[in-house]
Formats: sequence, structure tokens, C-alpha cells
Amino acid sequence: MLGVIVLLDDRKLKILAAVINEYIVTGEPVSSKSIASMPDMRVSPATIRNDMAMLEQLGYLEQPHTSAGRIPTYSGYRLYIDKLMPEYSLSDDDKRLLDDILNVEVPTADTLIENASRALAELTHCAAVAKNVSPRFSVITKVEVIPTGRRMYVLLMVTSSGDIKNKVCRLEFDLTDEQLEFFSGYMAENLQGISIDELSDEAMHNLAAAMGTYMITLAPLIEGVCELAEGFRDNEVVVAGEKNLLARTDIDNDQIANFFEHKNEVVKMLDDSFGDLQVMFGENGDFVIENSSIIVSKIKKDGKTAGSLGVIGPLRINYARIIPYIEYLTGRITEMISEDEPNGSAGDIKSLPQKDE
Repeated sequence: MLGVIVLLDDRKLKILAAVINEYIVTGEPVSSKSIASMPDMRVSPATIRNDMAMLEQLGYLEQPHTSAGRIPTYSGYRLYIDKLMPEYSLSDDDKRLLDDILNVEVPTADTLIENASRALAELTHCAAVAKNVSPRFSVITKVEVIPTGRRMYVLLMVTSSGDIKNKVCRLEFDLTDEQLEFFSGYMAENLQGISIDELSDEAMHNLAAAMGTYMITLAPLIEGVCELAEGFRDNEVVVAGEKNLLARTDIDNDQIANFFEHKNEVVKMLDDSFGDLQVMFGENGDFVIENSSIIVSKIKKDGKTAGSLGVIGPLRINYARIIPYIEYLTGRITEMISEDEPNGSAGDIKSLPQKDE
């Protein structure tokens, strides 16, 4: 590694950065003549050719055809992102635009991440990828049943993070006022303050069994509560801006379609990403789309990972511009979901009733 560092002097690094910047713009192999014509490149074409040949030997550039110029390799992109890409700071107008996107009436993690995903897809012309796991750290603050018609009831579940899910339940009979009152009181007594993660199938079975004579009539509502809890626990990856990927000519459409079909397989990549921001490439089977990159940054709540937000695009995306968008959005969402803790915080978790042995 030390030898490589010695070989990559400032001039070679400057040439590598120039090749990648040019390739990001044009998508065409970059020639030494093109680099030599740049105003700040005060080096002879022969020297540039020699340096580009050395960069190719070191694995940072490659030549797709014998007579063609050179394009960056995965290693070249990694070095560029780590050390060479130009600094880009969001303008005040950029920040105001992103803040307006996050200015929602009920700033839950779900709504914030959804709005940020759509904005990222539009701003970057890539596909945005997002995952929200913050509900798993939440506790239940309310479970309510609302009659909406003959034998039809809406279940409403609210968590301490402000997330809300509902489900329509169709019963074979109308519930009496006494049954409805019992269910509401039973849910308040046994579920309010319970962690979402604690609502396993076994725990809910125990809860239903403890209802006694009400178990048979209210069983469909208990099943609905189980489904709502499962929805909060799901770590589904949400993709926005799929058409942006399909419009690309430098990514295989069949691989893109395969990604959409198996998008939840990217969950492990998002979970395993090291640090707050990670850039991964479609190399060696690491990612399902070849010649692509995924930039993802973590959203946190009280120091714990609460989700991920990023973009998927071709290798030659404008990293210097896109990364600040992602970092700003994830930073603001982290601030917003950590600012205020609603009543029933995760620190006040109680236990579900246990089945008697």
C-alpha cells in the first residue's frame, strides 16, 4: 500500500480526478489529449499519457478498447470519493428547498422519509431507496376500534414516534357497546406502553387467551392488532423514482427489473453499511445491478439507527453533488425525529401479560 501511495503523486491524482470528472459528464472514454487541453493541466500530452498508463497499471483506470481513451474502475471511483472529488456545499436556497420538503404537518419518520425519497429521486434523476425501522423502537400509545358500518370496524394503532396504522375488520356479527368498551379498556390496560418488538405471535396468543369469555367474539380484532404490529415491524425497502433508472442507457434493464422484484434483499446491505454514509458499487455480486452505485446514509434516533436513505444510480453519477443532498436530508430527519419524545417513550416500556404455566 505504501508503494501505491508513493506512485500516486499529486500530478497523477490530479489527472485521475480530471478523468473521472470528465467521464461523469460525458460517459465517454477520456483521452490524454482531452486532459491536456484542460486550462489547469499544465503538463505535456506525453506526460499525461504516461501517467494514465501508470494509473491503468495500478488498477484505477481501464481501457475498454485498444484505441479508446480510459474510464475509471471501481478502485478509481473509491479513491475519487475518498480523496479527490470536488467539495460541494449546499446553497441556502438548496437548504430552504429541502427544509420545505420536510415541513409536514405531522413529522413522523414515515412521512419525512417518504417525502425525502421523492425529493431525492427528482433532484438526482436516480432512484431513491429508503428504509424506516424507527417504529420498532416505539411503544404503543393507543389502540382504538371505531364502528364504521354494519359489522365493519376500523382498528387504529398509534405509536410513541407518531406513526399510525389502521385496518378494516369485517366481523360476522355486530359488537355490543359492552364488547366494544371491554376491548378498548383491555387494549389500554395491556398494550399501552408496550414495545412494538414485544408483540410476537405468542405474546398476542397469550393476550387473547387471557380475555376469557370475550376471546371468541373479539378474536378477529385481536388478529387485526397482530397484523398492525407486524406492519410496524416490517423493514421493507421503499424505492422512489424507478422510471429514472429505467430511462438509463448505461444500466441493464433486466437487472433493474430483477432489483425491483427482489428489492428487500438490499435490506442487509443497508443494515451492514459501515458508518453514517456508505458508497457501494455493483461489483463482484455485492449489488444486484452491475455498473451501478448505491449511496446510503443512516437516520438515527437517540443514537440508534432508525432508518436509511439514499440513491441508486449508474457509476458515473455526480457524487460531489448528490452526497451533500443525502447527508443534509438524513441529518435533518435525525434532528426532527429526536427533538420531541411523545408521551410513552421507549424508556417506559411495560411487559405483556404472561400465560400461566
